Amino acid sequence: MKAEKDRERIKEFFDLTDTFHMIRKYHKPVLVYEISDDKVRYSVWEEDILERFGLKNVDGWDSTEELIYCPDWMQDIEEDDLDDIKLDDDDL
Repeated sequence: MKAEKDRERIKEFFDLTDTFHMIRKYHKPVLVYEISDDKVRYSVWEEDILERFGLKNVDGWDSTEELIYCPDWMQDIEEDDLDDIKLDDDDL
């Protein structure tokens, strides 16, 4: 399980997945997610509640998305790694 506190990254996730979520109702939102079988299971927590109970005690998910629609940072893909991908002429 991973936690992302950067508000811009959380917004990017919801923009790319075309999922509406009102993160502005959270004072300090944290996206908690887990990648399994090409799917991302996630929920949004308030930072102080997550710190109080700990990431290891998260036992459920609000939603699931296909990994293909999620940002690269969720898969730990760096910009430099994308440069190594070879494309055929047919891919362009």
